[in-house]
Amino acid sequence: MDFHKIEKYIVRWLANYIDNTSLNGFVVGVSGGIDSAVTSTLCAKTGFSTTVLNMPILQKSNQYLRSDEHIKWLKESYGNISSEEIDLSPVFNSYSQHLPSGIQDHLTMANLRSRIRMATLYAFASSEKKIVVGTGNKVEDFGVGFFTKYGDGGVDISPIADLMKTEVFKLANHMGIVDSIQKAAPTDGLWEDDRSDEDQLGATYEELEWAMKYTSKEVSHSIDKRQSDVLKIYNDLHSANSHKIDSIPICKIPLELK
Repeated sequence: MDFHKIEKYIVRWLANYIDNTSLNGFVVGVSGGIDSAVTSTLCAKTGFSTTVLNMPILQKSNQYLRSDEHIKWLKESYGNISSEEIDLSPVFNSYSQHLPSGIQDHLTMANLRSRIRMATLYAFASSEKKIVVGTGNKVEDFGVGFFTKYGDGGVDISPIADLMKTEVFKLANHMGIVDSIQKAAPTDGLWEDDRSDEDQLGATYEELEWAMKYTSKEVSHSIDKRQSDVLKIYNDLHSANSHKIDSIPICKIPLELK
């Protein structure tokens, strides 16, 4: 892949989108991970005003510091960047106090964090007349559904959603994203124990990308025991998360009933 051409293509795609609207630019949540770092950099390269938000919620310091480092690098490199740091921990804690304790399992509360951040991104987008830019990649968005519905999945456009996770890393390297982000183990930052994506998924991104290509007939060969296990992980996740991956079902009323 020619990542110089891919970078130019996505930047032009983003710029054309804004050119065809009456909006002012982009809002991106920066998590300290590779996807948001690449996405915010691509937005910055358009020349349009780009607001980046660091929104910690009871965050591990390593994730928080990586976000800060990336934002500092962005602002030093591009003149169209503005940033805000908003500690949403009090909002999350207040919300938690008003929910019945019986529904506050770990996954529910992790998703709540993501949805609070989404609402914050849209508050800025509405006020500044900008759009919220998604940071999801292809294997997460369309393979295993590894995102929060109406959380980090609640966006206006998705510039890197046709790139696999490994391709996002290569694009990051091409664009000179800060080393700490390139070297960090991928994590969604929604858990207090700092678990990685691989811990949650049960497979590496390289393995899941292979499974996605295998199921779509892009590759075809005999498989070993580990590949068989990975295929099961991939298919189980894809099936369980199809409600996020597929379009929202609409009940079509027959004409004779109207």
